[in-house]
Amino acid sequence: MAASREQPSGPALGRASVVSAMVDCGVYADGVRLPGTYAPAEALTEVREVEATGRNAFVWIGLHQPDNSQMQAVADTFGLHELVVEDAVHAHQRPKLELYDDTLFLVLKTVNYVPFDSVLRAREIVETGEIMVIVGKNFVITVRHGEHSGLADVRKRLDADPEHMRLGPYAVMHGVADYVVDRYVEVTNLMEADIDAVEEVAFSPGARIDVEPIYQLKREIVELRRAVAPLSGPFQRIQTEHRDLIGKEIRRYLRDVADHQTHVAEQIASYDEMLSSLVQAALARVGMQQNTDMRKISAWAAMLAVPTLIAGIYGMNFDHMPVLHWAWGYPMALIVMLFVCGALYRTFRRNGWL
Repeated sequence: MAASREQPSGPALGRASVVSAMVDCGVYADGVRLPGTYAPAEALTEVREVEATGRNAFVWIGLHQPDNSQMQAVADTFGLHELVVEDAVHAHQRPKLELYDDTLFLVLKTVNYVPFDSVLRAREIVETGEIMVIVGKNFVITVRHGEHSGLADVRKRLDADPEHMRLGPYAVMHGVADYVVDRYVEVTNLMEADIDAVEEVAFSPGARIDVEPIYQLKREIVELRRAVAPLSGPFQRIQTEHRDLIGKEIRRYLRDVADHQTHVAEQIASYDEMLSSLVQAALARVGMQQNTDMRKISAWAAMLAVPTLIAGIYGMNFDHMPVLHWAWGYPMALIVMLFVCGALYRTFRRNGWL
C-alpha cells in the first residue's frame, strides 16, 4: 500500500499505524469476498460503491492488539463511539454486549488449554484472551487480544460459505461466537479428563493424597467459569432486546451457539462442585491419616513406656528393694518387659492401631 512506502505524517500516519495492527481486511459483496486486501478507508469506499449497484456489501477488518491511536483511526473511519475505542484497546473485559446507536459491541473471552506433565509444575492450565466483535450496518471489526485467539481458520471457513456470508456482518459475529464456544467445549472436555485423574487418585485405597493438585485445578476451573458463564446474558439479550437489529436466520444460529454455551457453563459448574467435594474429601482423608499415625505413635509410646518404667524404678540406688539382690532378678525384669510389651502389641494390633 502506498502509505507504507514513505514516512507519513498527520492523518497518513494514522492510516499507516492501522496497517501494522491489521491482520486482514476484506470486502464482501453478496457473500463473496472481492479480490485484494484493503486499507480500512479504501474498504469502506469500495463497500459504498458496491452498494450503489444495488448489491449487499460489507467489510470485515481484523485487528490484533491495537493501541489507542490505531483504534482511533479505525473509529474515525467507521464512526465508532469513544467507549468502543477504550474497551477495544484495554483488554481484561468481562463478556458483555453493548449497543451504541446502530453499532453492536460484543466481548468474548477466549480460552486455550496448556498441556502439562504435572499439575504441581504447571504454572497455567487454562490461558485466556479476548475477542471484541464490533458490528455495524456494513462493517464488522474483530479485535483480538492474546496469541491463541487467531481467527484465520474462521475467516477461511466463512469465505468458503458465501451462502452464510450473504446474511451480512452478523454472520461474521455468529462465526466468531461459534468458534469461541467450540473452544470452550474442547477445553472443558480436556479439563474433565484431568479432574477424573485427580479424583481416581483421591479415592484410590492406600494412595497418598495431595491437596495441591486439586487446588490448582479448582483455580483453573474458576478462571474458565469467569470466561464462560457471563456470556449467557449477552446471548439472551440478542434474542430479546436486539430482534429488530439482527435478522431471524442469524438469531437461529446464535440460539444454537447459546445452547452449547449453556451446556458448557453447566458442566463447569458441576466440575467446580466436584472439586470442592474433592477438597473436602482430601482434607477428611488427611485427617484420617493423621489420626492413624497418632494412634500408631501412641501405641509404640505405650510399649516403650513399660520397659522405661521398670528400668527407671530398678535403676534407683536403694538397698531395700524387692528382688534387688536376687540372682534371677535381672532376667526376670527383662522377661516381664518383653511379656508386657508383647501383650500391648497384640492388643493394639487386634484393635487396628498397628
